[in-house]
Amino acid sequence: MHFTDYIIPVLLIIIALIVLIRNIRVVPQAQAFVIERLGAYSTTWHVGLHFKIPFIEAISKKVSLKEQVYDFPPQPVITKDNVTMQIDTVLYFEITDPKLYTYGVENPINAIENLSATTLRNIIGDLELDQTLTSRDVINTKMRVILDEATDPWGIKVNRVELKNILPPREIQDAMEKQMKAERQRREAILRAEGEKTAAILSAEGEKEAAILRADAQKQTQILRAEGEAEAILKVQTATAEGILRINESEPSEAVIKIKALEAFVAAANGTATKIIIPSDIQGLAGLATSFKELLSDPKK
Repeated sequence: MHFTDYIIPVLLIIIALIVLIRNIRVVPQAQAFVIERLGAYSTTWHVGLHFKIPFIEAISKKVSLKEQVYDFPPQPVITKDNVTMQIDTVLYFEITDPKLYTYGVENPINAIENLSATTLRNIIGDLELDQTLTSRDVINTKMRVILDEATDPWGIKVNRVELKNILPPREIQDAMEKQMKAERQRREAILRAEGEKTAAILSAEGEKEAAILRADAQKQTQILRAEGEAEAILKVQTATAEGILRINESEPSEAVIKIKALEAFVAAANGTATKIIIPSDIQGLAGLATSFKELLSDPKK
């Protein structure tokens, strides 16, 4: 056999190997391949090694199973009180059925964008401006439920919908800024008034406590002074009682008693009284004492 006789079989074998190698496919993680056989859906390849029948089977679509995020451009919407605003949304979804995703709808992303815009207009149309600005969570939840239900036939699961920005008209924004400024000024005035009120209350309480302390100090001073005077009087009375007791114990004569009475009247005369009545007995004793004093002072006698 000539060498040329081997060329054709070798070429055929090489071509067959190339065809076989080119029809071996490895599906990576988080992906799926949709396979068609003679133009009709055949199967879905998941992670692993697969072999495609040459010229009969074809990969129709490679689908990513990861969660995907799409930021849709702002959509004009009208609120219940006829205010037009721009709202853009962010959609988080994942493909759960590659077959439905491939054959369910033409251009699924565009379909989801239009569906989200329509749903957003319907929801915002039932809300007023203030409700729209303060009900983001409610709007997000309603949109997610509606979109998730609508995209089930497309093999798509909507995990979350977020309103990224809500842009009212310029004049509405200016009015809102003025309202916020007025509200901040009102809160500042309230806080200042409450601070002044608290300071006045604290000052009044301080003055009250100081007055109470001063009154208590004066009271204690008067009590101590009264106690001192009472103690002094008690000591004087005690000393007087002791003196009388000793006099009684010594059994004094009548003359001594009269002399003591005279001393008491002398002490009384040293006061501020202008008229003193002296008993007759003491007057006689006083005359006797005067005569005795004169006798002692005259040497001739």
